[in-house]
Amino acid sequence: MAHCELCPVSCGADRDKTAGVCGVRGLTVAKYYLHPFEEPPVSHKNGSGTVFFGGCHLRCAFCQNYDVSRAKRGKEITPSELCGIFRELEDAGADNVNLVTPDHVSHLIAAALREYKPHIPVVYNSSGYCKVSALEEIDPYIDVYLPDLKFVSPALSQRYTGRSDYFEYAKEAIAFMAKKPNRLDGSGKILSGVIVRHLVMPQCTSDSLRALDFLREILPEDASVSLMRQYVPMGEAARFPELARKITDREYRRVVDYALALGFSNLYTQDRSSAETAFIPDWDL
Repeated sequence: MAHCELCPVSCGADRDKTAGVCGVRGLTVAKYYLHPFEEPPVSHKNGSGTVFFGGCHLRCAFCQNYDVSRAKRGKEITPSELCGIFRELEDAGADNVNLVTPDHVSHLIAAALREYKPHIPVVYNSSGYCKVSALEEIDPYIDVYLPDLKFVSPALSQRYTGRSDYFEYAKEAIAFMAKKPNRLDGSGKILSGVIVRHLVMPQCTSDSLRALDFLREILPEDASVSLMRQYVPMGEAARFPELARKITDREYRRVVDYALALGFSNLYTQDRSSAETAFIPDWDL
């Protein structure tokens, strides 16, 4: 990591000495707990054992975990200490270990998973903006991929995430993740596979339809898509007048109807009540 090129930004930082564009040198964790509000096969009965990593190489203006993604919250830990968190979540009855925003520290998470692989499924909860080479390193230890597909349009991704090449990397990354075979147990808990998330945003529904067209092309028939309605103006959204509101019923219904017309049979949707700040964790580690 003397010249970091782990993520698509390839900032070249010496992360043994200084933070990269992601804002961190190594592993930082802002929170870990049993999270009940993921997709049903992920949260399942006892909750998903989510581990929120600090820092991020994207700069999403609307980030709902803003303090964490900007590396303002979090405790520095070692890979061995991360193994201890895995064990603690297992002992608490977690249905899986859920690695949230892992892409910029995937090499260190892989080191932890080489030291200790949990006996429950491991979920890679990704922004989608990552290199296939980094995924190849950690893939042997991952059971479930839970990536975002944020934007197809370079103009939108540049405006709201600071990265015009978001889709160029996300399409390759998600195509790689889609190779993971889908398996659920008899109770409906996901054991292996991919669930792709897409956040429907104000005035962006045409791009949402393009995202669904792409997913229909590359996902296997039994893969799942999660259309999220939880957008709430947060972070730096106030800089963009069009992001100053929640999405409308009409916007969300347009995207859901299009997904159904494309034949997505495993489709997760959210109620209007999901667009509340009450569902955002307190960063209290």
